[in-house]
Amino acid sequence: MNIYEFLPIRLLVEAAYTVVTGISDILEPLAGSFSAALAVIVLTILVRAVLIPVGVSQVRAGITRKRLAPKISELQKKYKDKPELMQQKLMELYKEENASPFAGCLPVLAQMPVLMAVYGLFINSTIGGHANELLGHNFFGLPLNTSFVKLLGAGDLTGTAITVYLVLVVLIAVVAAFSRHLLTPATPETPIAPPAKNGADAPAMPDLSGVMKTLSFMPFLTAIFALFVPLAAALYLATTTTWTLCERLVLNRLLGANDAPSEEKTTA
Repeated sequence: MNIYEFLPIRLLVEAAYTVVTGISDILEPLAGSFSAALAVIVLTILVRAVLIPVGVSQVRAGITRKRLAPKISELQKKYKDKPELMQQKLMELYKEENASPFAGCLPVLAQMPVLMAVYGLFINSTIGGHANELLGHNFFGLPLNTSFVKLLGAGDLTGTAITVYLVLVVLIAVVAAFSRHLLTPATPETPIAPPAKNGADAPAMPDLSGVMKTLSFMPFLTAIFALFVPLAAALYLATTTTWTLCERLVLNRLLGANDAPSEEKTTA
């Protein structure tokens, strides 16, 4: 079954097609053959601009986790011999503070439909019952619907192709390194409680340190992923990854995420 035949996804792809072709038509007099590639970048920026409130929520959640770190450590020490009770107390603490351990996932999850749509734009020969005009566009002579792995398998790699993909992958990897070094918060480890002795299942509190460490490595995986997707999707990934770093640096400064935590400081 073709997932792009599923009505919600098909409508999403058709909407993205309308936006990208519209932007491409506007840019074509100035950008020429680069218009479609630039349209994908503009679409990425528009989507990320709409998602700024999600980024704000993410930064505020990070500030809350940072402020709660001493309390979490205290609970872990106090109930280290009672893991079930410790799990309960930790869950109560997060509930009282209206904090979510999964806030860091929100921007990634919110972008998944858009990435799926961009991917669909350059693998479907027809969209909305019409020929897909975007398949005829290229970036530095490389078709936007091709991928590094596809070119490698066909033996069609050229110096230009290697250079373009090298720049994209290095850009994503470098941004990922800066993001991990500058933006990954220190989160106290939260041991997972063993099953209750009475046979009942104890409420599970996720290992927050494990979650955050996993998220911090996702941009590096994105660099590898960029080699397998159409070039247009790789451009999207490079743009959104760079935006994420810049956005977080700005929001961290504006919201005081790098300030010392204070018990009196609260976040909305």
